[in-house]
Amino acid sequence: MNILVTGGAGFIGGHVAEAYLARGDRVWVVDNLSSGRAANVPAAAEFVELDIRDAALGDLFAKAKFDIVSHHAAQIDVRTSVTDPRLDAAINVDGFLNVAERALQHGVRRLLFISSGGVVYGEPDVRPTPEQAPKLPLSPYGVTKLAAEFYLYYYHRVHGLDYVALRYSNVYGPRQDPHGEAGVVAIFSRRILDGTTLTVFGDGEQTRDYVYVGDVAAANVVLGDASLGPASSLDDRAFNIGTGRETTVNQLAATLQRAAGREVGTKQAAERPGELRRSCLDFAKAKRAGWTPATSLDAGLGRTFHFIAQAEEQRA
Repeated sequence: MNILVTGGAGFIGGHVAEAYLARGDRVWVVDNLSSGRAANVPAAAEFVELDIRDAALGDLFAKAKFDIVSHHAAQIDVRTSVTDPRLDAAINVDGFLNVAERALQHGVRRLLFISSGGVVYGEPDVRPTPEQAPKLPLSPYGVTKLAAEFYLYYYHRVHGLDYVALRYSNVYGPRQDPHGEAGVVAIFSRRILDGTTLTVFGDGEQTRDYVYVGDVAAANVVLGDASLGPASSLDDRAFNIGTGRETTVNQLAATLQRAAGREVGTKQAAERPGELRRSCLDFAKAKRAGWTPATSLDAGLGRTFHFIAQAEEQRA
């Protein structure tokens, strides 16, 4: 099939592009390189340096006739969304609408939209959190992700656009950068390599659901092909992509140090205001559709640490 991965020069998007190529698909990557890196784009993919808000995106859709679009391009920094909500909306709403309109106009078979299970639910009462939980985003970033899901539901019900919303938990793995919730894995890994004590904010008992990037890429492939009925509610086409397991920051620090074979210890710093206390996603619905996370936290963190260590050696 012909596949478009927007944001494919990013950490996650690059892995998704690789997964489709490994299946034998033809893959295009669109990215403006504002935060992504050209090195993350697989050599076999066709790379187009372009902003998703650009009208020229329509020309690419007309030429390539995509079967599937995996829309990862976004403004992903929660803090940026708070300080500049209009910029956040310009990319995550207006840019998204440009992609969605082109997908509808040019007959894309399915649009995969990357939402966020870490922000659309706010501070949920139920964990692991199912897709039907109340949507109470606590940042402009979360609001734009949820708004895009509502737009897709409209496009589906009124215009027949086939779509899936993937609500990622905290994605980590090789090639990740220090930004975003799971960026702590990269930050801790580099500090361990430097022999620097790890900084833990608050008591370190806040939790996240860490899912390996290779499993996330597999979810895109599986849910791009899954047989799905028509949606009668917002959550019918939404799928949590996580592990269903809570990991504390303290546990993460200990596991990474074991993987590295180095003990650097931890130190506490003041709790960061506004930080979610606990987050964990129920992936039972994705499992019924054919996807399940295959990588344990120990194995995934080990691969990630050793990738970062090798990258640091090559820079030296």
